[in-house]
Amino acid sequence: MTLFHFFNCAILTFGPHAVYYSATPLSEYDTLGTSIKAAVVYLITALVKLVCLATFLNVSETDSFDPYQELLKALIGFIDVAGLYFALTQLTHRNISQCHKFQAVGLGWAFADSVLHRLAPLWVGARGLEFTWDYIFQGLEANANLVLSLSLAALGSLMWLRKNKPKTLIPIIYACAGIVATMPSITSYLRQGLGWHLPKIVGFELFTSLGMAFISWQLFAACQRPSN
Repeated sequence: MTLFHFFNCAILTFGPHAVYYSATPLSEYDTLGTSIKAAVVYLITALVKLVCLATFLNVSETDSFDPYQELLKALIGFIDVAGLYFALTQLTHRNISQCHKFQAVGLGWAFADSVLHRLAPLWVGARGLEFTWDYIFQGLEANANLVLSLSLAALGSLMWLRKNKPKTLIPIIYACAGIVATMPSITSYLRQGLGWHLPKIVGFELFTSLGMAFISWQLFAACQRPSN
């Protein structure tokens, strides 16, 4: 029963990444190499963030919300944006379109995040004798993170790769990218500042990820239209 629960949670956590790759044109254009490169960039970025967090943040003895510490975390979190910029603009990619490029980068980014932050807790905890919903919610949270990573990669491709985008959309693109980039700090405030429990936080993340995906899709489609 414990292994059955582990495999269910693992499929929920990592399965959508494989389904997305195989069900979209990414598999037809053989973009796996691009996703792997993006995953490597994410791991390097996570290491840099870890060093910065260990250097500049103080260890709190309580679980209360500290605005200064959370602001510092949010600023350090923008290292992710720098890493995504490098993955989108500096890595050598196969001859694929901008649409497929951001999807491959976002997919690799999200998969590396799930492996780094969820694989070990899942392996240790989901095989326990006592059933818990925490790892089900962790899998749902990974799905929300996949959608948010794809949205941020789409917005990043519009910011850094799309030159002739409508000027009226530029502030909206940057504002949406800022919201997605600060989602960890937002959820931290909901958890520690407002006392939200995990199911409510995961529901918020799923709802927000779908909303940001819809907005990003609309912005990407608008920027793809030929200008008059």
